[in-house]
Amino acid sequence: MKQFYALLAVSVLACQLSFAAKVDTVVTHSEVMKKDIKAVVVTPDRYADAKALPTLYLLHGAGDAYSGWIKKVPALQQYADQYQMIIVCPDGNVTSWYFDSPVDPAWQYETYVSRELVNYIDKNYKTVKDRKGRAITGLSMGGHGALYLSFRHQDVFGAAGSMSGGVDITPFPLNWNIAKRLGDYEKYPQRWKENTIINMTHLLIPNKLALIIDCGRDDFFYNVNVKLHDELVYQNIPHDFIIRPGAHTWPYWANAIKYQLLFFNDFFNRG
Repeated sequence: MKQFYALLAVSVLACQLSFAAKVDTVVTHSEVMKKDIKAVVVTPDRYADAKALPTLYLLHGAGDAYSGWIKKVPALQQYADQYQMIIVCPDGNVTSWYFDSPVDPAWQYETYVSRELVNYIDKNYKTVKDRKGRAITGLSMGGHGALYLSFRHQDVFGAAGSMSGGVDITPFPLNWNIAKRLGDYEKYPQRWKENTIINMTHLLIPNKLALIIDCGRDDFFYNVNVKLHDELVYQNIPHDFIIRPGAHTWPYWANAIKYQLLFFNDFFNRG
């Protein structure tokens, strides 16, 4: 009897593994930057039988890479199965801030993520090829990037989020290589102001872009996230705003992504 249950357990485990999400590393080409760039793509267990699935683009923070999310939060595979969505983790080249840099043509990550990568994923995977089937979010620099790209490309993304996002870069003129992407703040203050999220809410109209913003109370970006929330309220832009205990840490983001995925799943299921 013990042998029977052992064999049964092995069989169940084998079935579970055979239907588990698949994690691929793909090599994409950026024509605008003339180079190849890697990305992680997680496809859910029933991908082979699906006609078209929604896609979440999940951006990493400064100092990290395309593989950061899947290495530190392997539960993304489970979430892909749970919600039957494709999760794409682009590479932001450590500190691109997902800008098209006006000072360095080698750093054109707005174009890469919002156009070149999206086109690659739509061509090579069974995706919903419409803004209603695309969302984007990220942590820290990636939170800035997700809101930046979605605000500027609302024809591409229908929903966006941010976790501990650097949503106002102007208080940090010497940090995280932002000056290398935009030029020195003291020389180009207007450029910095025009490319920071808190000054971009004029691009939004109520209910067009579904938004979720999340930040820990002990995070050094907490105050700028509260300022963004207040500005969105003033502009009458509906959004979910979540504050929880926590700092700028992976335990916080591993928890936050669960709430964001639920939000995006609801968005995808609105039809």
